[in-house]
Amino acid sequence: MAKRGPTYTCQACGAVYHRWQGKCDACGTWSSLSEEAQAAPVPGGGRASGGRARGRIFALESLKGETQDAPRIVSGIGELDRVTGGGFVPGSVLLIGGDPGIGKSTLLMQACAAMALTGRRVVYVSGEESTSQVRLRAQRMGLAEAAVDLAAETNVEDIIATLGQGERPALVVIDSIQTMWSGEVESAPGTVTQVRGSAQALIRYAKTSGACLILVGHVTKDGQIAGPRVVEHMVDAVLSFEGEGAHAFRILRGQKNRFGATDEIGVFEMTGLGLAEVGNPSALFLAGRDQSAPGAAVLAGMEGTRPVLVEIQALVSPTALGTPRRAVVGWDTSRLAMVLAVLETHGGLKLGQHDVYLNVAGGLRVGEPAADLAVAAALVSSLTGAVLPAGAVYFGEIALSGAIRPVSVAAARLREAAKLGFGSAVLPAGGADTGDGGGLGLKRLGHVGELVAEIAATAPRARSGQRAPQADR
Repeated sequence: MAKRGPTYTCQACGAVYHRWQGKCDACGTWSSLSEEAQAAPVPGGGRASGGRARGRIFALESLKGETQDAPRIVSGIGELDRVTGGGFVPGSVLLIGGDPGIGKSTLLMQACAAMALTGRRVVYVSGEESTSQVRLRAQRMGLAEAAVDLAAETNVEDIIATLGQGERPALVVIDSIQTMWSGEVESAPGTVTQVRGSAQALIRYAKTSGACLILVGHVTKDGQIAGPRVVEHMVDAVLSFEGEGAHAFRILRGQKNRFGATDEIGVFEMTGLGLAEVGNPSALFLAGRDQSAPGAAVLAGMEGTRPVLVEIQALVSPTALGTPRRAVVGWDTSRLAMVLAVLETHGGLKLGQHDVYLNVAGGLRVGEPAADLAVAAALVSSLTGAVLPAGAVYFGEIALSGAIRPVSVAAARLREAAKLGFGSAVLPAGGADTGDGGGLGLKRLGHVGELVAEIAATAPRARSGQRAPQADR
């Protein structure tokens, strides 16, 4: 049998090649390929005639049978439990990533302390800090009395052997997976091979013991969790901890969850005593907004099952450049291009000689199509100089034909707007699940041209009898 040649793995994305090359074709990184040692034979695996590995026979089961809902272990932090689907599932593995200093270790220390106060065994293993540094952080947050077992260790075999002694832990935190190394893998710590091998050994322990395992992962400059993508496929849930340095709040978002939804978010505020839960994110995102400035519209959006109100800010300014700028923060750039094209084609606006800047206030990232109507209203308001009603919210999807299409869960959006003191809502003409409207005055629009005409009629030039500069009637 021919001997297998060496393989080379990209340390940036995990792509595998059979020969060395200077540039990774998958991610475009230079000098990132390193030789990966062949995996050692499984102990006791044996060999059959012809060189094939001899396997064991296992029993097969049918789809028919009784099933039970996965039990949950409540962490004691409501926003964290919301994102995980109601709590931690025993034997599950979670991977949480975020920018350096965003608060990953702080959040996990608070979760460990909250679970330890309920009498469960919790183990926190740090590969980046010493136990004294972890104690200092716990004392600063007032959690020093929690019975959390601490360790500063990076060898995976030693960690698994230690966890097997005494009572089975309910929660194990590994901070971080990039610092772990296994003696069974011939590679330097932090490489793709070591990260993959260490994660596999720890996941195997979690599945066999029933302990919930949380792995902390570093992120790249693009915000993606560093290391091989196969680790994300091996775990049960991938959580992303997001936030801006200029803002005090943090957002925990689920990107993958085998035991719950992936569209839920948890909102926290960074304080001197750690992360505090934010029960009403809408009030936080709308705090300090200028209601008298044009180019600002309030979106009644949905994040999972939670309605969230957020301000959409737009700035449309003339430009002398041949190619106008299109800058977007917190929304999809392609979606903005589509809305601009619809406004020009079906709304009669002239935006080809204007720079467009769009921002979701507060640093929240909005991905649902229901934001189309609020974005369009903010763009028209900025272009015409018309100030939108301070007590109005907007939501609706804009089609390429210019029609405004209905969106789901309209009743919950309206109730959240009414709770925060808004008096009216602009929404699609179709759709009937608005309930009682939350007591708001509802204005239904069927086409984007109606939105443009209504906002342009209140513009300063329109009121003075002059022709609005953007209209092409």
